[in-house]
Amino acid sequence: MIRSPLMTVMTDAVMKASRSLKRDFGEVENLQVSRKGPGDFVSAADRKAEQILRDALMKARPGYGLVMEEEGEVKGTDPNHRWHIDPLDGTTNFLHGLPQFAISVGLERDGQVVAGVIYDPIKDELFIAEKGKGAYLNNRRIRVAARIEMADAVVACGLPHIAKGDHGVFIKELSAVMGNVGGMRRFGAAALDLAYVACGRLDAYWERGLNSWDVAAGLLMIREAGGYLSDADGGPDPLVTGSVVCGNEVMHRELLKLLKTAKR
Repeated sequence: MIRSPLMTVMTDAVMKASRSLKRDFGEVENLQVSRKGPGDFVSAADRKAEQILRDALMKARPGYGLVMEEEGEVKGTDPNHRWHIDPLDGTTNFLHGLPQFAISVGLERDGQVVAGVIYDPIKDELFIAEKGKGAYLNNRRIRVAARIEMADAVVACGLPHIAKGDHGVFIKELSAVMGNVGGMRRFGAAALDLAYVACGRLDAYWERGLNSWDVAAGLLMIREAGGYLSDADGGPDPLVTGSVVCGNEVMHRELLKLLKTAKR
């Protein structure tokens, strides 16, 4: 396990927020829910967890900026550091009583993500990574899966929401991929999809239409677990483009090839 001061700050903040989420998940039918847009919901639990994270992180590192799902960007006095915060990745799962959601916090320094925490409060699984120090699930070092045959692979993806994303492109990509892999999965929480690739539960994953708070922590997790990643078109910076393809070296390369065939 990584025991740096930075990781202590991040895990403490995430654990505080998780206690609030677990209480609200137990009362999910009573939550006050409003619509942000078609198919995209925000709950009182989401906002409360974000405020807990914001307060804890600003207290520990008062000069750092924040990029948050609900409140947007808050610039800090330190221009070199920004937190990317998703207080509840998998909101729709949460609101339907599906226990597949997580808190995700990534720290960007000078344009690069240098630390990440993803916590699943229902399964009590804490994924952490710090640049150059590896990636861990609870107290165990994790690595991406070693499979090299796409026919044996389990691959995850994201689905575009109502009125969001290019559904036609996704259908073509899904058709290109699913006939060549052992199985397809769609779990509905991007941060956990990335963490699952990092620890070898999934062999590969791709999704478009993501935000920095969805992927910041998970991208570092993949790299520190020995994985390869790019955006969905093979570009170098998923954090900027909002799409991702990842896996081990072979899975990443082969999945990219399949996605490119969908454009023909």
